[in-house]
Amino acid sequence: MMSVVRRALVIEDDRSIARAVADQLSDEGFQVDEAYDGDSGFLLGTQGDYDIVVLDIMLPKRNGFQVCSDLRDAGVSTPILMLTAKEGELDEAEGLDVGADDFLRKPFERVVFIARVHALLRRRDRERPPTLHVGEIFLDPVAHSVKRGEESLALTPREFSLLNHLMSNAGRSVAKSEILEAVWGSEFDGDPNIIEVYIGYLRRKLDEAGSESVIRTVRGVGYTMTAAR
Repeated sequence: MMSVVRRALVIEDDRSIARAVADQLSDEGFQVDEAYDGDSGFLLGTQGDYDIVVLDIMLPKRNGFQVCSDLRDAGVSTPILMLTAKEGELDEAEGLDVGADDFLRKPFERVVFIARVHALLRRRDRERPPTLHVGEIFLDPVAHSVKRGEESLALTPREFSLLNHLMSNAGRSVAKSEILEAVWGSEFDGDPNIIEVYIGYLRRKLDEAGSESVIRTVRGVGYTMTAAR
């Protein structure tokens, strides 16, 4: 049986430290990508399917706190281990507040670093929500991925959140008001017809040509998701 290769993202502006961390992860069987500033790290974090992110605080262009916060706002739930060379508890508190899962001060021993990484992965695996599937549509909430059969589909974060909500409630009619609050938030004061726009986007991406849509309109209520017949 083929083992699954785990992927890690290291965001660290000191290239020698980034390479050392990457080497340690590679020795543990990880496939590792590196980024050397906050902007490129955020971009990779939202585009890549990673099992863990190792994130330094002091980064050019966008600091680690902002990268972490922005990743969480974008719906990325990958475990984040933050690194810092600074002393004191304020950094740790702020890091946890913006969504980091653990915190490690530099310099650190390899054995401690690897133990923290594996502890985060075990916790993630225990808490991992199940993959959702309706007919041929499969959604992985952790990997932030969607497939139709074997075909991977590219969704925006908003499309993903909308599909996640519909699939979590598959088989029942979901009111537009519920969708607005769950996907756009209770503070949203824009045009509620935005839902219809995004439903259209999803239908074009999910439905095979000539087949019945998996997302059906329930007149006067909202939408329901069922397997296409």
